[in-house]
Amino acid sequence: MGTKRSRVQKHLALFVIVLVLVVTAGFGAMTIYSNYLDSNSGKNDSGVIKKAESSKSEAEVLTWTKEAAESGESHDEPQQPEETDINKQLYEEALGLGQKAKLVECADSERIIFRFAGDILLDDGYAMMSNFRARGSSLEDTFSPSLLEKMRSADVFMLNNEFTFTTNGAPLEGKQYTFRAKPENVSFFNDLGVDVVSLANNHAFDFGEISIIDTMETLKNAGIEYVGAGADIDEAMKPVYIIANGAKIAIVSATQIERNGSPDTKEATQTSAGVLRCMDPAKLLSVIEEAKANSDFTILYIHWGTESQEDTDWLQNEQAPLYADAGVDLIIGDHSHCLQRLDAVNGVPVIYSLGNYWFNSKTQNTCLVEVSIKDKKMEYFKFIPCLQSDCRTIELEGEKREEMLSYMQSISPNVTIDSDGYVDFF
Repeated sequence: MGTKRSRVQKHLALFVIVLVLVVTAGFGAMTIYSNYLDSNSGKNDSGVIKKAESSKSEAEVLTWTKEAAESGESHDEPQQPEETDINKQLYEEALGLGQKAKLVECADSERIIFRFAGDILLDDGYAMMSNFRARGSSLEDTFSPSLLEKMRSADVFMLNNEFTFTTNGAPLEGKQYTFRAKPENVSFFNDLGVDVVSLANNHAFDFGEISIIDTMETLKNAGIEYVGAGADIDEAMKPVYIIANGAKIAIVSATQIERNGSPDTKEATQTSAGVLRCMDPAKLLSVIEEAKANSDFTILYIHWGTESQEDTDWLQNEQAPLYADAGVDLIIGDHSHCLQRLDAVNGVPVIYSLGNYWFNSKTQNTCLVEVSIKDKKMEYFKFIPCLQSDCRTIELEGEKREEMLSYMQSISPNVTIDSDGYVDFF
């Protein structure tokens, strides 16, 4: 009996020892597995295992490790600057140099889409705004849906501000047409998606110096950049730099109009506000030189030509090569209130006049121009046929569109325009 009890006790002790060993081994295995998960996936603040954040492949990790070993460096992975960081750096550098700059976030990280339009007038005393008000102040009833979409979706949309934003001053004595819009009308630009305007035109000074000062202040408050005018000549000569997709694009602007020794529209001086004039091209050439040295691509938006004349005039023909040779990469013209030809001047694409965009009650051909800049070069130039009529502007379609493209081809013998409006300048 005693021997049997002794055997049972021995077996029980052996069982207990085995059980302890099994449990201990189990906890050890769980600890090792848990540490493995922690080292590979990480834990969040609450201790819950989370998915690894790295999307790098094993091959990439091995490559970095090999490179680090061969170079003697110790790092987890190569550090590449974010494009947004590059843009911010370029923007801050521009501001630090006293430059006018606008930081733009593009819809496509590979290209910057610019769209350009010609003359626009927001004076309530003239046909365009009075009809706009009478029709319920509806942009959808003023521009065709496709045009609204194109204006609003552009990375940068620019046009000619052919009037003043002011309630002050008096109309210039002896001037036939003087334009001023209420400052609150600037919301029209915001609703269209306008980013930049040119003030280098012959109506920026219509109600005296106070009117151009008020205009600049109104645009600033609305978040819209302006170029071609300033509180003094130093500001009037400043380009606007567009910072986007790791590139710095310069826009410069000036006006030849009016062409006489004592123009109504005054040029800015060291002590007075005004526009940048280029009847004598010397100042504009120096602006282009500065812009070229500080940017990857330079655009000239210039107010020139003879009103209602399809053909370019002597001063346009004389000056275009000067600006091309000075280093601009693209020339966009306005003022003639009608379309003028497309051309390549010394290797530089030119549209001599965009025509009226939304300016008077006449029925006139007009356009949007779309330019894509990719890898700091012009990727394409597209002419978008439009029509101003009955105080509305629409994008043309079908047969009317084809007729307009054929017309532009007929007056632009040195370029080729395809059925989609893409222009081959060379």
